[in-house]
Amino acid sequence: MRKRPGEVRDAIVQVLEGRPGGASVVEITEEVGALIGEVPPSSIRSYLRLNTPALFARMDRAQYALNGLEFEPQRAARSQRAEEFIHAKARLVHDDCLVWMERQPANSVQAVVTDPPYGLVEYSDTEQRKLRAGRGGVWRIPPSFDGAKRSPLPRFTVLKPTDLDALEQFFLTWARLLVRVLVPGANVIVASNPLLSYVVSGALSRAGLERRGEIVRLVMTMRGGDRPKHAHVEFADVSVMPRSMWEPWLMFRKPLEGRAQDNLRKWGTGGFRRISADKPFGDVIESAPTRAAERSIAPHPSLKPQAFLRKLVRGVLPLGTGVVLDPFAGSGSTLAAANAVGYESIGIEKDASYFKAAKEALPKLSALKVDGD
Repeated sequence: MRKRPGEVRDAIVQVLEGRPGGASVVEITEEVGALIGEVPPSSIRSYLRLNTPALFARMDRAQYALNGLEFEPQRAARSQRAEEFIHAKARLVHDDCLVWMERQPANSVQAVVTDPPYGLVEYSDTEQRKLRAGRGGVWRIPPSFDGAKRSPLPRFTVLKPTDLDALEQFFLTWARLLVRVLVPGANVIVASNPLLSYVVSGALSRAGLERRGEIVRLVMTMRGGDRPKHAHVEFADVSVMPRSMWEPWLMFRKPLEGRAQDNLRKWGTGGFRRISADKPFGDVIESAPTRAAERSIAPHPSLKPQAFLRKLVRGVLPLGTGVVLDPFAGSGSTLAAANAVGYESIGIEKDASYFKAAKEALPKLSALKVDGD
């Protein structure tokens, strides 16, 4: 089929946006073919040569990257020595998830359940040091309530337009790498929040994932509901924002091959596992804030409760078989939920402190008894 003008070039750009470390002509040809149909390798080489150095940069070992896209060779070298920890059916890897996904074979993951950094700012080294020192920074350290110490909350309202642009570009790169690793029909469930979900959702759609709606976690949090700061008496009947009573988990999937039943037969994916014979998986899951007992096991500021995660993780593999990936593993809570329901899982965590905490927490969270087990 004849390609429209610029279609091959645009496809090469899309491939290299998801490959910050660059790619060979063979790799580019294969991935361009997956996006727009078969293209001769000679055409790919021609487009690369004609647009270098204006658009592409030729690297060592006959690889190409987008010109101006920074790549850190030391990061890739470090990832080759990534530390791993295995418990039951879960494998936890200390690595950068972008670099890790570049090394994985295509069509090797059946589902993703992850709670990523909503904004890149709050999980930067600088802001994490402030958080661990109790200083807050972009994190709001709320006061104790009725004698209970409340968890830190990221201040998403302080993100600048440049922060939002960086967030969108990160998730676009992340999702394009992810698409290659997923099997057709794989579910991708990404935790978000009402203020930033549109940014993440748009990036995932642009990367080629199909939006399938949202899973609503019904949970009462301490976010919102406050009167105007320093004017609470003057505006006693006003809440600046509604009290948050739900949390959106974005629901996407890699496009199917054929019909749902065809995809299920070939790949084992393309739907959700029913709760029972007469009860389908639903997109609203009642939840509660994470219990203090779980927080004592896994001290992570964004820890989600096992009672919620186990219901969610169980549902993402329609036939109950496959690998669940969490590219932002944090304290290992998604992997623990997968262990509890008997699924294989892989978690990638870049932060050394969280990786260490996850190694200690994973066995304990996996063995935890929760309501509904």
